[in-house]
Amino acid sequence: MHRYIEYLKEIEERKSQGLHPKPIDGAELLSEVIVQIKDVANEHRKDSLNFFIYNVLPGTTSAAGVKAEFLKEIILGESIVEEISPAFAFEQLSHMKGGPSIKVLLDLALSDDVSIANEAAKVLKTQVFLYEADTERLEEAFKNGNEIAKEIIESYAKAEFFTKLPEVAEEIKVVTYIAGVGDISTDLLSPGSDAHSRSDRELHGKCMFEHNKERQNELMELQEKHPDKTVMLIAEKGTMGVGSSRMSGVNNVALWIGKQASPYVPFINIAPIVAGTNGISPIFLTTVGVTGGIGIDLKNWVKKYDEAGNLVLDEDGEPVLEQAYSVETGTVLTINTKKKKLYKGDEELIDISSSLTPQKMEFIKAGGSYAIVFGKKLQTFAAKVLGVEIPPVFAASKEISHEGQGLTAVEKIFNKNAVGTSGATLHAGSYVRVEVNIVGSQDTTGLMTSQELEMMAATVISPIVDGAYQSGCHTASVWDLKAQRNIPRLMKFMNDFGLITARDPKGAYHSMTDVIHKVLNDITVNDWAIIIGGDSHTRMSKGVAFGADSGTVALALATGEASMPIPESVKVTFKGKMKDHMDFRDVVHATQAQMLKEFGGENVFQGRVIEVHIGTLPSDQAFTFTDWTAEMKAKASICISQDDTLIESLEIAKGRIQIMIDKGMDNEKQVLQGLIDKADQRIAEIKSGEKPALTPDDNAKYYAEFVVDLDIIDEPMIADPDVHNEDVSKRYTHDTIRALSFYGGDKKVDLGFVGSCMVHKGDLKIVSHMLRNLEKKHGNVEFNAPLVVTAPTYNIIDELKEEGDWELLQKYSGFEFDDAAPKSTARTEYDNMMYLERPGCNLCMGNQEKAEKGDTVMATSTRLFQGRVVADSDRKKGESLLASTPVVVLAAILGRTPTIEEYEAAVEGIKLTQFAPPLKKLTSGPGHKISY
Repeated sequence: MHRYIEYLKEIEERKSQGLHPKPIDGAELLSEVIVQIKDVANEHRKDSLNFFIYNVLPGTTSAAGVKAEFLKEIILGESIVEEISPAFAFEQLSHMKGGPSIKVLLDLALSDDVSIANEAAKVLKTQVFLYEADTERLEEAFKNGNEIAKEIIESYAKAEFFTKLPEVAEEIKVVTYIAGVGDISTDLLSPGSDAHSRSDRELHGKCMFEHNKERQNELMELQEKHPDKTVMLIAEKGTMGVGSSRMSGVNNVALWIGKQASPYVPFINIAPIVAGTNGISPIFLTTVGVTGGIGIDLKNWVKKYDEAGNLVLDEDGEPVLEQAYSVETGTVLTINTKKKKLYKGDEELIDISSSLTPQKMEFIKAGGSYAIVFGKKLQTFAAKVLGVEIPPVFAASKEISHEGQGLTAVEKIFNKNAVGTSGATLHAGSYVRVEVNIVGSQDTTGLMTSQELEMMAATVISPIVDGAYQSGCHTASVWDLKAQRNIPRLMKFMNDFGLITARDPKGAYHSMTDVIHKVLNDITVNDWAIIIGGDSHTRMSKGVAFGADSGTVALALATGEASMPIPESVKVTFKGKMKDHMDFRDVVHATQAQMLKEFGGENVFQGRVIEVHIGTLPSDQAFTFTDWTAEMKAKASICISQDDTLIESLEIAKGRIQIMIDKGMDNEKQVLQGLIDKADQRIAEIKSGEKPALTPDDNAKYYAEFVVDLDIIDEPMIADPDVHNEDVSKRYTHDTIRALSFYGGDKKVDLGFVGSCMVHKGDLKIVSHMLRNLEKKHGNVEFNAPLVVTAPTYNIIDELKEEGDWELLQKYSGFEFDDAAPKSTARTEYDNMMYLERPGCNLCMGNQEKAEKGDTVMATSTRLFQGRVVADSDRKKGESLLASTPVVVLAAILGRTPTIEEYEAAVEGIKLTQFAPPLKKLTSGPGHKISY
């Protein structure tokens, strides 16, 4: 019983942290627990019973397998446990969510003992997490004339597992809690620095509000004062859940304000209610749906208009907002799920139909979206076996079709990949299931994804997924004890599941810490693909990609499908000519600034697809734009490319995939080789004219169309967190875009960061070229601030070595990463020199390394949220200003923001990332509609 003794020691350690026993997921420990349960005289028997009943993780964990088999013994009378009757054993099996429990239930249901078979059938009729092996057993028994199997399949065809669930309450009483003013980043709810604890849900819950005990106590006091109500967490004057596709953020919110999913499974809560003045970030809202929660767009602050109907602006030209109704902490409101309205007493405040669509109501009723997805699959299976039409139980897929209206690029992709529709041509607003081509899991959410897969009883990747990748980039900076404990376990699970993994669990190939979305950008080999990735920056420049929570990633891996509405699109085109001293990053920032100006401060990108007609820019460089669209709060982005440019991008992708194959990363099914074959096939289609590069139709309809004027971009553009803005709601957004001259060449810069996903090979060459230029001019280069350089991928470093650039970077570096001896502790202080860091996320992620507290950082990253790249200090607020590579390098050398004159001199003769708009429109005429 040595594992049990170790478990008791761990329990004592957790008590000192105010934690309960960790849920059991291992077979060896639970086997010892069962031995002690069977021994009625055992001193540990009472505790062992409690652990067995209330503290075992369900699904396909090895512990779940042991638990299911023991419950089977009890039901069959092979083991007698006074406290666990056969009926109670069946009840526990009903809460185990598939895998071993379904196998046991099928064993019992298809047995010769009619009484037991009927009881097992009752439970099976409530289950939805069945896979092919399970349904094949049922079908075979049905064909062999088994009446119980017939009865179960008939129940599935009627979807009784759903119809017999309790209806959603007509009225839900809530009490408000303002979690923050302005946009609320998922870092507030689940800090990146606590990523290591995400799979330990109770421990991770303690980091809510960035470990702010005062805020946590306020929340508990509010719950105690209103025991009959649900707390609604609110982003006042902002959007809830920006910044990351973080399931752990929703899990923490649910842990604090939701309800327990099962009495037999601790710390897994569902049904949180969240809201924001400007709604919920799209990826966060999806995650809320995973848990059967509700997300509300409050619209409680509205733009003010004068008597003549003109928009009232403040002295900075920003729209003045006025409060339509108050949601201050402690306000009691009512959500009416029938009328789909939000009330304060009898006063109707706002229509919330978009929060309570028929599909979302199903998620709420079923306790989460997974049950609905699997339920629909199960019903389809059953109807097919019985040879009957599928009874209309679930809300019909919303199909919107406008006769004579063309299709945007995203509409074309969704129509091509849609399943289970009527066959009509679908437009934006339709809600559909689509097949997914590429799936990515990242390492700080991967353990949660593996847990989700276990809990939905999945054991192997769906055969319809073209390729899937598990990264190691978010834990690349520091190979500390937490990473050493978690990452090998994650890689083994994912490798066994069928993903290509960054690290080989057996150590056969050199570990790769390349940034997840850069790898996904390479392994996406079709411009018609749909990509789902466990990172908000899953924004490919081929196909359409959606950043997702760890649960949605798990669902895509297990089923090869995702369900979502077809988003509206905003069409972005370009005119004019880039000036030679401008970098493409400046175009990206200017797009945001010009858009906000064009639409009177309204962010038309939010929640929509940005269809960017980028045409002439290969995928590596175009990724800079698509990556940034996450910060524009867009749902996704699609690059419309010319045929020759797309072919060039696919050839680059083939080369990158071949490198992975050469390293030994392909698996038995030769997934990577299959991707190269698919790329060759796509190239052949383009060259032959059989299927040109994806383009929207001439007569497609957009929410808005916007033209970026390149001619007016005459100096570098910087995204500023504006940390001292009097209006708190305007701090740490990505909407304050300023020209370099704003800073007058005298704003102190404490650290520069060139990395990681927002840069490509050309950016690293710019760094070396600038050093070479300054060396020729001054004889040597002195850094007045540290410069951290993090390439996104190893292949970029290899190419830089071949071309002679890496040698120069090495010359000026005071630190260079060594994979053979990675850092075991995070750096807390920096010297005025250049650091060549390991490929990965580094400072941008902020979960392992950060700048020194209170620093002013000039970075190429995407992250300017409070506390992400740099935390505040007692002396000053930390701030992360975002700029192009040449601006960052020069700022680190000078120790301050450069003047425009200094900048132009420093980049003279350097080939910056340039872009020229396509010469012709990238659209298809009515006679050219490409079949989907």
